Amino acid sequence: MSQVDPRPPGADPARTRTLSESDSKDLLARFGIPFAPEHLVTDAAGARAAADALGVPVAAKLCGTNIAHKSERGLVRLGLSGSDAVAAATDELLAAARPDDGATGVLIAPMLRGHRELIAGIATDEQFGPTVLLGIGGVLAEAVADVTVRLVPISRIDAEEMIDDLRSQALLGEFRGEPALERDSVVDVLVGLSDAATAVPGLVSADLNPLIVSDGRAVAVDALVELTEGTHLEPAEVRS
Repeated sequence: MSQVDPRPPGADPARTRTLSESDSKDLLARFGIPFAPEHLVTDAAGARAAADALGVPVAAKLCGTNIAHKSERGLVRLGLSGSDAVAAATDELLAAARPDDGATGVLIAPMLRGHRELIAGIATDEQFGPTVLLGIGGVLAEAVADVTVRLVPISRIDAEEMIDDLRSQALLGEFRGEPALERDSVVDVLVGLSDAATAVPGLVSADLNPLIVSDGRAVAVDALVELTEGTHLEPAEVRS
């Protein structure tokens, strides 16, 4: 299997940068990875309009190029059920931004419900190059440590086999009144990640955590992309 060097020519492999959540999603969406609809806003008025467009309840998250751990810093508001609450949360989040966050605004997104979560992503192995991974996420992630990995590029058959490799198959069938996982939705994610790892020079890692299984389909609600410092992306590939 051919190996793919993720670094652009002349890039320093020791230095990396992260994209904001919105830019990470915009980049990966080009490769068919499904995300929930959302709006990036810069003020309370924009947040009200976004909530009206999406319908409540919604989530609000501060978005920035140097914000990797939003929950730990209290930069996420969930279950906002009215435009006043959304506007107030947006003001609070913008006020909480630090100078080094590289804040670009607040993401307003619909609340997705599901009892099951998966994780998926790209990681670069120093010896073998880019890999795609899939695992059980959520509260069970550390307890079950159920993860499978493949070198890129992968085919749809490879992606199907990755799903089969997970030990927690009971979680993929009908579960707590929810339909069985639509495997094609996960295959689309894994093949999309593989395509991104192959097509984007300098893509070091990507983290989709969680993939919420909602009405049987896996939908990514968070994303973080890491690039080698000096990687150039075309303007159409990122939002900001």
